[in-house]
Amino acid sequence: MSVKVFIDTNILVYAYDAKDARKHELAKKILNDAWEDRVNASISVQVLQEFFSTLLRQGGDPRYYREVVESLLHWKVIENTCGLLQQAMDVHQRYDTSFYDANIIAAAQLSGAKELWTEDFNTGQDYGGVVAVNPLTSE
Repeated sequence: MSVKVFIDTNILVYAYDAKDARKHELAKKILNDAWEDRVNASISVQVLQEFFSTLLRQGGDPRYYREVVESLLHWKVIENTCGLLQQAMDVHQRYDTSFYDANIIAAAQLSGAKELWTEDFNTGQDYGGVVAVNPLTSE
């Protein structure tokens, strides 16, 4: 599998949470572009788990968000595997990130993405060929 971008949890959350109207609109456009194949994107099982959990904690309807997650399973999804775990441990050690962030970076690497679209990493940071980009910034 080789994609252009890997989309982190926070982008998905903003697409469904309208508290920050500007980020909500930008994130909705990103997801729409991914659905329409204007952006060749992937996500991971971890991203979907975090997305579901976050929206439930915010009081979301579990049935509705289950349907959303099940629809997102049609994307290119990096699954949790022993190989991903080993790569995440390597990333954790090399970049001194949290282990959960290391899992995101490792999944992005496994997807073949050149960019990791996220609000949670240092924009411009290169993680072994995957560069962190914040698509929600105003430029």
